[in-house]
Amino acid sequence: MDILHYPDTRLKQVSVPVEEFDDELRTFVAGLEATMRAGPGGVGIAAPQVGRFQRIAIVDISSKPRMPGHGRMVLINPEITEWDGMEMGREGCMSVPDFTGNVIRAHKISFSAFDEFGELHQYTSEAYEARAVQHEVDHLDGLLFLDRLVSRRTDLFKRKVYQQAKD
Repeated sequence: MDILHYPDTRLKQVSVPVEEFDDELRTFVAGLEATMRAGPGGVGIAAPQVGRFQRIAIVDISSKPRMPGHGRMVLINPEITEWDGMEMGREGCMSVPDFTGNVIRAHKISFSAFDEFGELHQYTSEAYEARAVQHEVDHLDGLLFLDRLVSRRTDLFKRKVYQQAKD
């Protein structure tokens, strides 16, 4: 799937809830997950990033073994119900590939979401996983991390490009 990039105005669109949990949804979720895993360092993706404006996201921070997390979470119609403690952290985004930024988010959150089979789950996440969930839920509300920067002058950074080793 092709990723929409800032400043594509479609990324500002608020997504609608999913109402049917069918084979088409599960096929879409599988494709969305494959797109997330194909990106370098991807730990989350939301449906609006590929041009589908329904409340669907995936978060999986298991590639960061020292970070506590739930593993693969398909988040359909997610609702964050509790926030606790605020902290600054660096974020990047597949839709904003050339920049990272410092964003203030809750350290710990509680939330509910359906999986792709329509089963409701309750979660509590903290630290990096909580940040990733909040980042993806923002996409569902038409927000990018750029919208959460306190200052573009002091909190936005050009992403480092690492040179490939010469043969």
